[in-house]
Amino acid sequence: MIQGLAISTVWTFDQQRTKAFFTEKLGFEIRADLAIGDLRWITVGAKDQPGVELALMSVDGPGLDAESAEALRRLVAKGAIGAGAFRTDDCRGDYETFRARGVEFVQEPKERPYGIEAIFRDDNGNWYSLTQRSEELDFSKEF
Repeated sequence: MIQGLAISTVWTFDQQRTKAFFTEKLGFEIRADLAIGDLRWITVGAKDQPGVELALMSVDGPGLDAESAEALRRLVAKGAIGAGAFRTDDCRGDYETFRARGVEFVQEPKERPYGIEAIFRDDNGNWYSLTQRSEELDFSKEF
């Protein structure tokens, strides 16, 4: 039986630079950084969520044929890939903190029917939602 999401892929042009983005700008921790043959396996994750990791996968790494790798490179460079949504308890505060660290936001915090949301890009162009759910939609709390 599926117990939940464990690892999700973030496509990168430079794994070292992206690792620095997630650790230095967003405050994530490194979970793994090792070489497996031609593959460099780097994962990062939020400190308070040990069971979920982001695998920082090179768009030029093994496993993709040349045509697929080129299509992926174009999509990532274009900023067309949404890589996920990060939950926060202080969207406006995190927005200010991350912006001061050089994170590029394409949308400042805005009130939405589900809470407060800002949208930012990583160092490759992948975009993320930074979402503070409204009290009535906070599924982390018991009802």
